[in-house]
Amino acid sequence: MTVHFIGAGPGDPELLTLKAQRLISDCPVCLYAGSLVPPEVVACAPEGARVMDTAAMTLEQTHAEIRAAHARGEDVARVHSGDPSLYGAIAEQIRRLKADGIPYDIVPGVPAYAAAAAALGQELTIPEIAQSVVLTRMSMQSTAMPPGETLENFGRTGATLAIHLAVRNLREIERQLTPHYGADCPVVVAYRVGWPDQLLIRGTLADIRAKVRAEKITRTALILVGPALGEARDFRDSALYDPMKPHVLRPVAGVDLVEDHNI
Repeated sequence: MTVHFIGAGPGDPELLTLKAQRLISDCPVCLYAGSLVPPEVVACAPEGARVMDTAAMTLEQTHAEIRAAHARGEDVARVHSGDPSLYGAIAEQIRRLKADGIPYDIVPGVPAYAAAAAALGQELTIPEIAQSVVLTRMSMQSTAMPPGETLENFGRTGATLAIHLAVRNLREIERQLTPHYGADCPVVVAYRVGWPDQLLIRGTLADIRAKVRAEKITRTALILVGPALGEARDFRDSALYDPMKPHVLRPVAGVDLVEDHNI
């Protein structure tokens, strides 16, 4: 048997990959994080499958279910929200699988920041404005951040920040990032991206906290910060399609490629 860690995407069942859907449809055991993965995502599980919402379960309880499935020779679909490589809490599960000699694989999913950018209808990397995206979070009640991985340090780069698990800490985000981005820096709070009640709140570092408070949002939100989120129009085109920037598939416009018999 195999444990398949499956990225379900941000919530929209249509954002499941074909491979993810096939595996969920084939596995006789399906464990899914119901607080972040809607039941519609696992509705394709086979008839009679053991489908369990793990939101109220401990790590040891979910592992016990996997060990029992392993003893029965049954594949397990372990379904997580977004992409399991990012805050998926799969590292500690994999450690236990390895200790017990249980095979596993990982199926990537659409991460929340990508789904949020799509919902906003814009790119997160704008030429000469922002060319990097930093995926991070804040400690709050979860495990501590490693030394050096602070918002202030990331803010010094000017990159687009995708901040997870921090919607209750907008005051601190404003305090740490305003010196680097300015109070008028664009901010987007993306609430439950991909769900029917999805909400995108646009603001700035100066006013986003009040806007989010007015909507009574306290969880399940991603915070995007950076100048690339603005209505930038005065930026240069990327070199990707520049006719004067040749690459192996496109010569410089107007220059014929001729064979040089002297070489």
